[in-house]
Amino acid sequence: MGRPRLDAVDANREEDMGRRHVMGALGAGRAVRALLTIAGALTLTCPLFAEDWPQFRGPTGQGVSSETGLPTRWSTDSGVAWSTPIPGWGWSSPVVRGDRVFLTTATAEGRSFRLLCLDRTTGTLRWNREVFQQGLDSRLQEGNSYATPTPVADDEHVFVLAFDGSLAAVANDGTVAWTNRDFHYYSQHGIATSPRLFGDLLVVAFDPSSPGEDKKVGWQKPWDKSFVLALDKATGKVRWKGDRGLSRIGHVTPILTHEGDREVLVSGAGDVVQGFDLATGERLWTAHSQGEGVVPSVVVGDGMVYTASGFEEPAIRAVRTGGRGDVTDTHIAWEQTRAVPMLPSFLYVAPHLFTINEGGIALCLGAKTGEILGRRRIGGNHSASPVYAEGRIYFLSEACETTIVEATPEMPPVATNALPGTCKASLAPSGGHLFLRTDSTLYCLGRRP
Repeated sequence: MGRPRLDAVDANREEDMGRRHVMGALGAGRAVRALLTIAGALTLTCPLFAEDWPQFRGPTGQGVSSETGLPTRWSTDSGVAWSTPIPGWGWSSPVVRGDRVFLTTATAEGRSFRLLCLDRTTGTLRWNREVFQQGLDSRLQEGNSYATPTPVADDEHVFVLAFDGSLAAVANDGTVAWTNRDFHYYSQHGIATSPRLFGDLLVVAFDPSSPGEDKKVGWQKPWDKSFVLALDKATGKVRWKGDRGLSRIGHVTPILTHEGDREVLVSGAGDVVQGFDLATGERLWTAHSQGEGVVPSVVVGDGMVYTASGFEEPAIRAVRTGGRGDVTDTHIAWEQTRAVPMLPSFLYVAPHLFTINEGGIALCLGAKTGEILGRRRIGGNHSASPVYAEGRIYFLSEACETTIVEATPEMPPVATNALPGTCKASLAPSGGHLFLRTDSTLYCLGRRP
């Protein structure tokens, strides 16, 4: 059947609608072209998909970033998007979640433990909340602070660990949602481990020493009072407590790996590196790694756990996962005693393991064998853990000098950048920027948003 005949009014209406349709299409085309132009401009200044950096050592817990377009050159005169003074004193690293940056600090001579929230785009301080009046009875090791553990954030809360072992969840508006002060922490070093989120669990390693008359117990003498704690992140109630057995003082932040279908929490302390069932807290395996005061966080990859032993008998060790019980004689794959890091954590970038010690000696090891494939003197003193992104490694010294090298065995230099101040917190890459904390200032490095 043919098209019905239109009368004059209908024909005029259709003609008018046709003109409007054509003009609308032209307008839409101009709008699309304008949007594409804006989008193109945005890609010059920031990645299309910004990666959050919500915990110590980022989303993987291993210091590896998928960000692109990160800056490689900056100074006090250029390459700084913003800088904001930070009150008090603390060495927690900044974390980034959505449009917010969080970090902790301590004021009132260390007694006031505070969480700060800044706008990630402008650096404006949104709020500064006292979470605890914290106890200071632990001995403070030189180089540590009263706010060293890095917070961890999800979409709704930021979770913090204070100097005395107190834990809290703080909402995005600064309201304290819950606290848990059931586990008093004493240590000859202070506290430096950071909490982690795994699903609905908030996990913290408690590796203190004895507050009794003999202060060497738990520090230089092994004891059985250390444990790994899992809290319900919604309530702060204990879900499980995994005992270590005999161990000594440590500050290692836990990490997750898989053994078949089982999620295994890997946690190191003085004399031990261990695997715990994430669901129950059952200790599955233990490898002996002699040394106390262990700080570098373990990394995992290719069925191996890479760890340092701390002070006394320094060694880098690779432990194969999947064992049960004491696996010291069966699952230690290799050991390396050259330029062992005591403070900075490892970088696993397959097939290599990168390290830097406190004196600025960087090594590239074969991850499967422990063979030294490359060595470079970066220089300076180092406490911060290195970061990997876009084929480059960022080493941040205590003098606030960042040395960038290519992530190859030779580690050829890319750039060196200096800022004023002292740096012991680790870098946080996110949204095409690097967030760097000094003893007085938080910097956002890169192009202005």
